[in-house]
This record gives sequence, C-alpha cells and structure tokens, in this order.
Amino acid sequence: MTDHVYKKLELAGSSKDSIEDAVRNAIAAASKSVNNVEWFEVQETRGHVENGQVAHFQVVVKVGFRVDT
Repeated sequence: MTDHVYKKLELAGSSKDSIEDAVRNAIAAASKSVNNVEWFEVQETRGHVENGQVAHFQVVVKVGFRVDT
C-alpha cells in the first residue's frame, strides 16, 4: 500500500431543502474542478431566514482530496 498526501478546501454550500442537500451541493461543485475528492467534514451549520421562515440551509465543509504524487 502506498502513502497518500491530502489537501483540504473550505467551501460553503446552500440549499432551500435541507442541510444534507447543502453538503451535496458543495461536494458536487468541488468535484467539477478538483480531482480525487475523497471525504468531507462539516464545520458549521447555519441558515438564512426570510419573513420568519427558513429560506436556505447553509453549511461550511472542508473537502479532502488526494494529491497526485
């Protein structure tokens, strides 16, 4: 087994529907331009309120990807 090196990106994802969808949106966006995305950590969870109702769920995630060596 070979050793691997990883790097982390910090992203904020959002969704009108759920926290899980906000995470999925952030991961999907990162995967379009970053190769070897392998894991994520949720750092913050928050939301946007309009007229007394939740309008958007927001999450800050750190996305880990393997660096090609």
